[in-house]
Amino acid sequence: MAGAAKITIAEVEELLPAGSLDPNEIHIPGIMVNRIFQGEKFEKRIEQRTVRKR
Repeated sequence: MAGAAKITIAEVEELLPAGSLDPNEIHIPGIMVNRIFQGEKFEKRIEQRTVRKR
């Protein structure tokens, strides 16, 4: 989607210095991101897998 968008905005939890992340863990290349802002409140929801009995 970021490649097809006119403007890409990334909301991040934490800003890090360049080069501190492994490039293989980056989903959107920085060249496709036009704006970055640091969010204030993030709710860390814990996903739970639920299955029903057969």
